[in-house]
Amino acid sequence: IFRQAQKSLIVVNAHRINQGEMPRVENLRGSTGRPRSDFFFIERETPEAVQDTLFHLVTERIPQGFGFDPVGEIQVLCPMNRGPLGVVSLNAELQHRLNPRGGALERAGRLFRAGDKVMQIRNNYELEVFNGDLGQVQSVDLEERALTVAFDRRRLTYGPGELDELVLAYACSIHKSQGSEYPCVVVPVHYQHFRMLQRNLLYTALTRAKKLVVLVGQKKALATAVRNQDTRRRFTRLKERLAGGGH
Repeated sequence: IFRQAQKSLIVVNAHRINQGEMPRVENLRGSTGRPRSDFFFIERETPEAVQDTLFHLVTERIPQGFGFDPVGEIQVLCPMNRGPLGVVSLNAELQHRLNPRGGALERAGRLFRAGDKVMQIRNNYELEVFNGDLGQVQSVDLEERALTVAFDRRRLTYGPGELDELVLAYACSIHKSQGSEYPCVVVPVHYQHFRMLQRNLLYTALTRAKKLVVLVGQKKALATAVRNQDTRRRFTRLKERLAGGGH
């Protein structure tokens, strides 16, 4: 950490949050040249302001200032799926802004176009893709109602019966991001997610990023997340089960 901390606030702040301390933050101001830090907090109070800032960051500010591709290298991570700052709402708007054109295949209220970032949400042993894998739609066959999706170097075809296994992934839940890494992570932090403002979730979101973290939201929500440690005890009766031979 001492060697890495000389170059990375991500490392420093991950440790600070893990110890219940507020992160050291910088403001992403409009300055000439590339910002030196790799960790920023942009304070916004209303959900609408958080949305507007997040969309501007992903579609313009970060690509222009840091050179990251908005689809392939920037990942929005959300504490919850529902609500204006949840995964579903942000995905719909990010798709509209980043990939609005082309024939779209509709499934269960979701639209898929060539170029969309998608996530596999169930283990599919036949196709050898697993829950949390990210891919990009390569082509859409409207007649056959099928998609071709690239996962790394493999291209897989999803027929009508398999489309429910895919969701848009411009934004995804912090829970789904566990075990993954992204060049850049953008995280909304707001009291709308009050139930999920937990230290372990914030720590997980930060440590998914390899090069850049930007938090957008309320300072009081950030403080709540840092303060709240999930210490609920889980009663599994494991000891009794083991003593009983596993029955």
